Amino acid sequence: MMNRPTKRHWRTTLMAVVLTAMAGSPALGQSWSDRFVDPLDGKFDASKHLLEHRGFLPVPLLITEPALGYGAGAALLFFSESIAESRERSEGVRERFAPPDIGGIAAFRTENGSQGFGGAYFGTLSADRFRYLLAAGKAELNLDVYGFSGEARSFALDAPFALAQGLVRLGDSDWLAGARYLYLGSSASFTRERPLEIPARQLEANIGRASVLLDYDSRDNVLTPSSGSYLELDIGVARPGLGSSSTFENVMLRGFTYLPMGRKAVLGLRGDGQFARGDVPFYALPFVVLRGIPALRYQGSKVLVAEAELRYKLDPRWALVGFAGHGSTDGDDTLFTTSHSVATVGTGFRYLIARKLGLYVGMDVARGPEDTAIYLQVGSAWF
Repeated sequence: MMNRPTKRHWRTTLMAVVLTAMAGSPALGQSWSDRFVDPLDGKFDASKHLLEHRGFLPVPLLITEPALGYGAGAALLFFSESIAESRERSEGVRERFAPPDIGGIAAFRTENGSQGFGGAYFGTLSADRFRYLLAAGKAELNLDVYGFSGEARSFALDAPFALAQGLVRLGDSDWLAGARYLYLGSSASFTRERPLEIPARQLEANIGRASVLLDYDSRDNVLTPSSGSYLELDIGVARPGLGSSSTFENVMLRGFTYLPMGRKAVLGLRGDGQFARGDVPFYALPFVVLRGIPALRYQGSKVLVAEAELRYKLDPRWALVGFAGHGSTDGDDTLFTTSHSVATVGTGFRYLIARKLGLYVGMDVARGPEDTAIYLQVGSAWF
């Protein structure tokens, strides 16, 4: 069984949808060079295409995450207006940019048999004072779990899901507060006999979870930041009254900051903490999320992660990155009785694909305790 991707990797994949449209046809009356060559340096650049696109956008998806195996898919996005129009609309209302509404549907399949489909819609109101997100779909994933014995146990997870989220900006600050609801109707089956440490009731365990959110975002660019910070606190409960067949509480705190180091380098620092208590289904327990480590490989009721990344500009278009991370889990859970401390290291490159948006794309190679993994990156590796 191959390794699985982290949850945050799918956020990177979602952004990749937009970038794969670069090979699309230019607008009527425009040549390819008019749309994809930067007159400033004569290099390939997608700024004009991304800034001016509106309406429907059909694009392919390429999955290179070794956790799922190689795979592909397709998506159809809808932009209510172009980014350029959104910027113009935001001028004079507030200094910050109010993004356009974006909707989309997508489907994928990978070589290990995992597949899924879904749709989502992100919107803003009152010049980005209010933000909302709606999503629904279904995933059929072939996964591994490492429990009491430390041996990989293969299982299939059939999981329809629905998500609703709303945020409101606090005054004119960089803080937002709100709520999130997630429903996961999951059914799990093991390839071999179920491990005795996993209760039979968890094989058919719906999750209905409601949480309060507090966000802070002062990044200069949400695509590829060079300064500023992001913080999110999510405090949630799962209860029968919310549609859950199990009762538990969990807290997720994550943040990252970007520090300019002279004119050519940017140091990024990331920290994550996940804490869970109660009857948490085995596949929903916190796990270490780092490039180079399979998802669900290291789990526990308490997980801490730290990572640093240095981006160094070789010239106005190309940059090198180097990164290292460390994750730890506790050993006080019934399923995961052994504590773990693991480290990763990696390197990669970036190309400034959209100068006016400050957007980089590239590739990373990461080494963990057991595996070496390759990741395609669009924008920041952290979301």
